[in-house]
Amino acid sequence: MQRFGARSRWIRWRRAVVGTAALVMAAGAPGAAVALPDRVPVPDREFASSFEDGERAPDWRSTVESAPGGGKRASGVDGGYGGGLPGDVTDRVTDVRASAENTAGGEVKENLVDGEAGTKWLAFEATGWVEFDLPGPTAVTAYALTSANDAAERDPADWTLKGSADGGDWTTLDTRSGESFDRRLQTKTYALGAPASYRHFRLEVTRNHGAGILQLADVRFGTGGDGDPVPPDMQTVVDRGPSGSPTAKARAGFTGLRALRYAGRQTAEGRGYSYNKVFDVNVRVSAHTRLAYRIFPAMAEGDLDYAATNVSVDLAFTDGTYLSGLGARDQYGFALSPRGQGAARSLYVNQWNDVVAGIGQVAAGKTVDRILLGYDSPGGPARFRGWVDDIALRTAPPEAPKAHLSDYAVTTRGTNSSGSFSRGNTFPATAVPHGFNFWTPVTNASGLGWLYDYSRANNADNLPVIQAFSASHEPSPWMGDRQTFQVMPSAAAGVPDTGRTARALPFRHANETARPYSYGVRFENGLTAEMAPTDHAAALRFTYPGDDASVVFDNVTDQAGLTLDTGRGVVTGWSDVKSGLSTGATRLFVYGEFDAPVTAGASSGAKGYLRFDAGADRTVTLRLATSLIGVDQARDNLRQEIPEGTSFETVERRAQRQWDELLGTVEVEGATPDQLTTLYSSLYRLYLYPNSGFEKVGSTYKYASPFSPMPGPDTPTHTGAKIVDGKVYVNNGFWDTYRTTWPAYSLLTPARAAELADGFVQQYKDGGWTSRWSSPGYADLMTGTSSDVAFADAYVKGVGLDAESAYDAAVKNATVVPPSSGVGRKGMATSPSSVTPPPTPTRACPGPWRATSTTSGSPGWDGSCSGRRVSGGTRRSRSTSSTARRATCTCSTRRQASSRAGTPRATGGWSRRPTTPACGATTTPRPTAGGTPSPPRRTAGAWPTSTAAATAWRTSSTPTSRPRRPPPPSSSAPTAASSTR
Repeated sequence: MQRFGARSRWIRWRRAVVGTAALVMAAGAPGAAVALPDRVPVPDREFASSFEDGERAPDWRSTVESAPGGGKRASGVDGGYGGGLPGDVTDRVTDVRASAENTAGGEVKENLVDGEAGTKWLAFEATGWVEFDLPGPTAVTAYALTSANDAAERDPADWTLKGSADGGDWTTLDTRSGESFDRRLQTKTYALGAPASYRHFRLEVTRNHGAGILQLADVRFGTGGDGDPVPPDMQTVVDRGPSGSPTAKARAGFTGLRALRYAGRQTAEGRGYSYNKVFDVNVRVSAHTRLAYRIFPAMAEGDLDYAATNVSVDLAFTDGTYLSGLGARDQYGFALSPRGQGAARSLYVNQWNDVVAGIGQVAAGKTVDRILLGYDSPGGPARFRGWVDDIALRTAPPEAPKAHLSDYAVTTRGTNSSGSFSRGNTFPATAVPHGFNFWTPVTNASGLGWLYDYSRANNADNLPVIQAFSASHEPSPWMGDRQTFQVMPSAAAGVPDTGRTARALPFRHANETARPYSYGVRFENGLTAEMAPTDHAAALRFTYPGDDASVVFDNVTDQAGLTLDTGRGVVTGWSDVKSGLSTGATRLFVYGEFDAPVTAGASSGAKGYLRFDAGADRTVTLRLATSLIGVDQARDNLRQEIPEGTSFETVERRAQRQWDELLGTVEVEGATPDQLTTLYSSLYRLYLYPNSGFEKVGSTYKYASPFSPMPGPDTPTHTGAKIVDGKVYVNNGFWDTYRTTWPAYSLLTPARAAELADGFVQQYKDGGWTSRWSSPGYADLMTGTSSDVAFADAYVKGVGLDAESAYDAAVKNATVVPPSSGVGRKGMATSPSSVTPPPTPTRACPGPWRATSTTSGSPGWDGSCSGRRVSGGTRRSRSTSSTARRATCTCSTRRQASSRAGTPRATGGWSRRPTTPACGATTTPRPTAGGTPSPPRRTAGAWPTSTAAATAWRTSSTPTSRPRRPPPPSSSAPTAASSTR
């Protein structure tokens, strides 16, 4: 059993049993996938190849393994994936250029040579051209075109095919006019009259069938021949990788520019298989040998059986056995064989997947003689194709348990996503739990959505690049970021270029450390950047490879200001950057201090730079704080959290302790390292949100309100927002979280859940409503008011939230037509079940109420019962005394609600307070749907005039004064909530 620190109570899991399908991570799902190290494999003990130039190339090309006793280890499979053009050489095309393409729609030029009729090239013009490069002069005798899926008016009608030896001088090879296609996705072949050897080919379309758009699905080239036009065996060849993916760089491998392509056609209706030889090796297997590879199964047009997933890397041993027959298992427990991988349904199609297996468990002492790639499917017919990369046999001893739970959490998990494919849609936020800020590397410093692309936006060398390190407050890429501030180190000589592309630095994920408490990366040029967070601030440390040391400042847009004090090494600024859904976002202020002497600097608008004398250690540290109140408050936040003289390591350790304490709430038994990474990475993400929106001003907590109108304008040093006392939390969409994260908060950390709930109820006290989607204010998204469910669920589980205010907010949501679309429930104005409160009675207020004057337009009492409670009656409190529960009537007034502490709430915070029966005995018909009176429910007292009170009126003769917490559990029967820390 693994224990992490002393705990008085535990949640014990006998095993970390998580749904296996949920644990399956594609290779780009970081934390599971680590780039191959640069070290040279140990001879006879290790092997590695990513199919790049200078690395080990395959020893066989499209060659089937020999079966025991002779013949081929294949049946019912050939290489006819591409359609059967004799001598097809399209798979050898190395580059494609075009006059235009639809990049945003993924209808790009590379689709012309991907062999998939379901993908296409599209240009928003009636004419266009495409050029194709082959690795050497090729005697093409025929070519084929395939029509695309959409309107026939877009098909080519007139075109010319040309050839060139150098790409400059072109020779006409074929000219066609008046051509048409009888159907969609039809392939037509055209013979060349005078074939010749050329390396470059150019298709010029001079007319289509009348549309303003040109489209084409495929172009293929063949060298002819009298033999079978279909290759007899499954293809296994090296090429430039998949033509496209929602998460991967097009025409590249996973870690480089090349990959091994497998492709074929299963002709058999029953089982079809082919095991192709790839590498000739001599690797002895130890107890700790692991096989690893990345695989990209492509989904063929019309394939609903995912045929391309019936594939795995196989090993042939010198004793005649095969790994696929030894019962090996991958990291998820699935059989590591072609049939086993297909049956598991664990491989994503059109994505790179990571496969790892400890083969020493089944093959220790054996020697690997050949590395194979196998396709084996129980049923056909089918077409299949995919790519394999980063094949490795490594010796890796068992991983020792980590000293800190926070080191199991990997913040880049979920970043291999896009708007077209969601695998989390996260970014690697370094922060403290529920922190005021996130600090993150940014691969696209111009956007407010997907801040960090794991691989999709890689550069020409297929390496990810970072354009900035940024303060962020993004709830999700769909909501967008806000209140940003960017810095980026530069090792350039002289004045650094502040342009985003120019300053960007490439790196490898193997040189990246992404933890909740710290982020660090070593760039390809040797420069190192690190970040460690506090609640409102962060320490950023840059270590330079030489004497040139600069830091560039920027922001996503020019809605920001920057001031640089070169004499003191101080940076201040403000940011109004926000997405369209950042409702209520107010101005952010920053204040930072460097620890190295400044030698030069300048700024203009949101951009600027400082150069430093980095000293003998070539290290520059920036202590940077933020505030939503003002620059002076940002300076004080820095003093409170990272005072001068605080080391980077100290900030890092403090953040790590916070995460270790929180993650240590859960203990697991029998979990693998990969399962622990999944668990604690998920817990990190759970407690990253929602976020604090308050600051400590002197001895009081305050916040700049995103819920109330601004009483004044912003200035470069101070917000114009209303400053409110209290603690508020933001960044949460209740529709997305009320059945998932909120019950988890109540179960695992009930005290924290209470503070979070009260932080959202504070929105109601401030602006009159609790957000449906807080980003940070009242974003107009989702329909129901799911906060009511979340807080009621927490309340019945014993969470000590401000139940009275939460209840008031819920009643208002249920009964009041919202004044704007961003708050309350949709459709309340037209709902047949809406409640119309009766008019305020015009009688004197009896009993223990005293009339007082109210300033016009201010919250307070209305009607003749305006006033304040004096003596007598029953007080409304958390008490469960019999006096509170014996109240029998409610005074017919609407009042401004008060919190437990006696501080006033905003208008609309209505509630009812039981009083003595002296309120009177007037009978008021209770409202019903549509406002039609119905028989009175009670005769003691008038119907409450507040909508909240009317809705809360109970059928019993003795209404309770407020929701009551359940009795405390006995020591012999602890509740679920009490079993956690």
